[in-house]
Amino acid sequence: MDELSFMGYERADGSFGSRNHLAVVSAVGCINEVTFKVAREVGGAPVTHGQGCCQMPFDLTQVRRILAGIATNPNVGAVLVIGLGCEGVPSSELAAEIAATGRPVETVLLQEIGGYTNAVAQGIELGRKLKAYVDGQKRREASISSLSVGLKCGASDATMGIVANPAVGLTVDRLVGLGGGAIFCETTEAIGAEHLLAKKAASPEVAKLLLEAVARVEREVARFGMDMRGGQPTPGNMAGGISSIEEKSLGAMCKAGGSPLQGVLEYGQRLQGKGLYFMDSPGREMEVFAGLASSGVQVMLFSTGRGAPQGFPIAPVIKITANANTAQKLREHIDLDISGVLARKMTLAQAGEAVFDKMLAVASGEETKAEILGFTETMNIYVHGPVI
Repeated sequence: MDELSFMGYERADGSFGSRNHLAVVSAVGCINEVTFKVAREVGGAPVTHGQGCCQMPFDLTQVRRILAGIATNPNVGAVLVIGLGCEGVPSSELAAEIAATGRPVETVLLQEIGGYTNAVAQGIELGRKLKAYVDGQKRREASISSLSVGLKCGASDATMGIVANPAVGLTVDRLVGLGGGAIFCETTEAIGAEHLLAKKAASPEVAKLLLEAVARVEREVARFGMDMRGGQPTPGNMAGGISSIEEKSLGAMCKAGGSPLQGVLEYGQRLQGKGLYFMDSPGREMEVFAGLASSGVQVMLFSTGRGAPQGFPIAPVIKITANANTAQKLREHIDLDISGVLARKMTLAQAGEAVFDKMLAVASGEETKAEILGFTETMNIYVHGPVI
């Protein structure tokens, strides 16, 4: 294997996963306890959330779309859908959508099977059969052009825009140059820097979509007549030396590198082409990771200053920091320490090389710290309206 390839799991559509999960998916939030129990018993990845019922139709459509996107991510080899039986996201329809991609899928409905105990028993029985199928698959060499990464930064401080995000940006430029894909997001963190990002757009239409997405967020904040400070930047960001959303945005943009912006995706929209894309999303990890996984990325690069523990059920999250104190104090969570740049012990180019090498290693099966700790079960789906 060379730098132009990684070892992945081939899917029926020709994509390659960095992981080979049995996804155990809750169709609705009130069934999460069954999902967790079954997933732990059979060695599956629990995909749980707080949505799926008593929501406006457009939000139910979004929940179904995101769940289907996550369940058909290249990192998923088979799926078990757990439902209640009367949810707003019909389990049978969700399962049919997943099955259309060639993945084995089974469904358990608590109301039909006779309660929690029976649902768990049936889930374990079906789950073990699906897990045996998944475990029979092997990695094979795949072109790096088959790899797409999601980009996220969080628990930010002043080291982010100086080192961590630029190092990720170098990796993105290299990956895109080799035919791969990358998605960055967090619309709030484009405020104040959107005009610079728009200059990278591959067309006037793409620039317009980006500026419209940022304007929608600004209008929403203005509608409440409130100052967004404290929400963005967060108290932790400000304690870490970030003074304003504009300053945070300028640093956040660095992780996208210098590649042309090929398009703007809706939250969780599937990545269809290659190159660099922006996804319109909120900034919180739980919702961002769900959107990125639904879009089809196989690995996520998470740059952090003060440190963050989060992972994701079906996609590895690589934690990168340039803060030496964080790298030491939170070493059980940090995958890559590039603080040597600030200590003048390594160059930014070398830091970019280190990020790229770690990305390929993880794509080929190396476990992240979050995976080793089992810190991978929390996610949520971003919706627009209230629960009704």
